[in-house]
Amino acid sequence: MIFGCKNDEPAFEDGYIWDSIDVTASAYNSLAYQTDSDPNITAFGDSLKPGFKYIAVSRDLLRLGLKHNIPVKIEGLEGIYFVKDKMHSRWTKRIDIYMGIDVKAAKQWGRKRVCIDYGIPIKE
Repeated sequence: MIFGCKNDEPAFEDGYIWDSIDVTASAYNSLAYQTDSDPNITAFGDSLKPGFKYIAVSRDLLRLGLKHNIPVKIEGLEGIYFVKDKMHSRWTKRIDIYMGIDVKAAKQWGRKRVCIDYGIPIKE
């Protein structure tokens, strides 16, 4: 069961304990001027591919369990996103939603406070 802010959505699969947190969410693209000289490679070493649902998380969220490949549901967006990148240490309680090369979509999203639900794998 997801413990989310709305408490009305079941877990997308067994094997996870779900928790939630309010964060500031912004959006980013895999473009050199927004990241670095290799915009398709994340801080975890993954390759970003437009069309996939990825997020970057602030490093304080890593300590809460939002680690590499953790599934995340984002209030206001459809589907499951996966933690594939981490942000600069200056940010706290923040996620960055990957929007491929669609700069217009990223600008439309802007920055907002949202509730996210994230799954921590149950150890067997």
